Amino acid sequence: MTKQPNRLSRAVSVGAVTLMAWIATTPGTVADEAQAKRLLKAMTDYVGAQQAISFDYDANLEVVTKDRQKLALVSSGTVSISRPDKIRATRSGGFVDIETVFDGQSLTLLGRNKNVYVQVETPGSLDHLIDELQRKYDRALPAADLFRVKAYDELMAEVVDVKDLGSGVISGTECDYFAFRTADVDWQIWIAQGSRPYPCRYVIASKGITDGPQYSVQIRNWKTGGDVASVDYRFTAPANARRVDLDELQKMKNMGELPSHFILGGK
Repeated sequence: MTKQPNRLSRAVSVGAVTLMAWIATTPGTVADEAQAKRLLKAMTDYVGAQQAISFDYDANLEVVTKDRQKLALVSSGTVSISRPDKIRATRSGGFVDIETVFDGQSLTLLGRNKNVYVQVETPGSLDHLIDELQRKYDRALPAADLFRVKAYDELMAEVVDVKDLGSGVISGTECDYFAFRTADVDWQIWIAQGSRPYPCRYVIASKGITDGPQYSVQIRNWKTGGDVASVDYRFTAPANARRVDLDELQKMKNMGELPSHFILGGK
């Protein structure tokens, strides 16, 4: 007896066929590459011109098991930025509670769930800090690529395909929706329409890993200028917090992207 697909499988299949047909038959909507580039550039110019920024975010990191099951690790947090060289960010999930503080001279990573922190001298700009966090400390800031000084050039450097997918609504805000491809990743962005073209949602999918797991950040409560609450970018250690060195921090469980009961595969 032939096994019949369940209703969910049929619905997904029909949706996929409908989507492929829609993309194939509406070139006026999806093929306006110039418009996508123009609006992305307008967003990066707008964000780059803001001296003070704050927002809340929800993040979703997909992982793929050896059995090819996709799992989602979700977290939420806050970000406050004062250009050119200050940031305070938090990330809280079911297994981690981390705060990152940079005052232009010192970078501090605080594990609030363990009440430990590491502090290193790394003077420089926000762009320098973003590079250091990604390369040296494996602690990427949420949607960090969108906040670089030359964000547009960085984002578009290796893009080989651009699609304008019309509009979408994120948390009640109507957005322009674009998709970009490079050799290594596919990424999508939803940009708020109007005079404040901030990034509402940013999704990156890895093409080098089986089943293309995604990392997404959804931004809410976007504020700039005088609407940003006063923030102290100096770090004050909590009561009884223990200072550790970087090597010890890296070995601690529940201080990174994965919970302690997840085992990283060999590939």
